[in-house]
Parts: sequence; C-alpha cells; structure tokens
Amino acid sequence: MTDKQRFSSVWDAIEDNPENAASMRARSGLMMSLTEVIRQQGMTQAQAAVFFGVTQPRISDLMRGKVNLFSLDTLIDMAATAGMGPTVKVSMPRAAPAKRPARRVGAPT
Repeated sequence: MTDKQRFSSVWDAIEDNPENAASMRARSGLMMSLTEVIRQQGMTQAQAAVFFGVTQPRISDLMRGKVNLFSLDTLIDMAATAGMGPTVKVSMPRAAPAKRPARRVGAPT
C-alpha cells in the first residue's frame, strides 16, 4: 500500500515550487471573481472588453480560465476597474522558512 500525498490546493500539487503555486492560486481566484462579475452584470465578452480596455479574445481567455496568460498585476488592475477592491493577504509561515545562502555583491560565482 502506498501513502497518498495530500495538498492544500491543486496548485500545490502541480506547480514546481511554493512561489509558483501561490501565484497561480491568487491569479485563478481573481480570474474566477472577474468572470463572476462579468456574468452577474450580464455583459457580453465584447462589452466586458470595452469596460476593461482589452480585446474580446482577452476576455475569452479570462473566462476560459487560461491562467498562464494573465499576470497578477493585470488581474488586480482589472479587479480594481470592476470596483472589486482587490487586496493581498499575507499569512505568517507555520515554521521558519529555510534560509537561502546570501549572495555577496562582487563575489565570484
């Protein structure tokens, strides 16, 4: 019998490192919220494109969940445009993270 590894989110399971997983979680959450706002407002993709100042294919990418095509900055800007009041929440780690070796300026590599 093998032990099954458990993850707190799908992104933790499929991303190579915690930094990428955190970015993907934030981006996907914003995308889902933006898609919901567009639907609640009854906007067509063309109307949403005009509202956000992007192209209709860009809104299609958003609504199809193509996370890798959107930066966190872009999604936060879009959420602010929609009046969503986006914020970034940071939680303290449960244990101290492993320290990375410090790089010295001018030190040979």
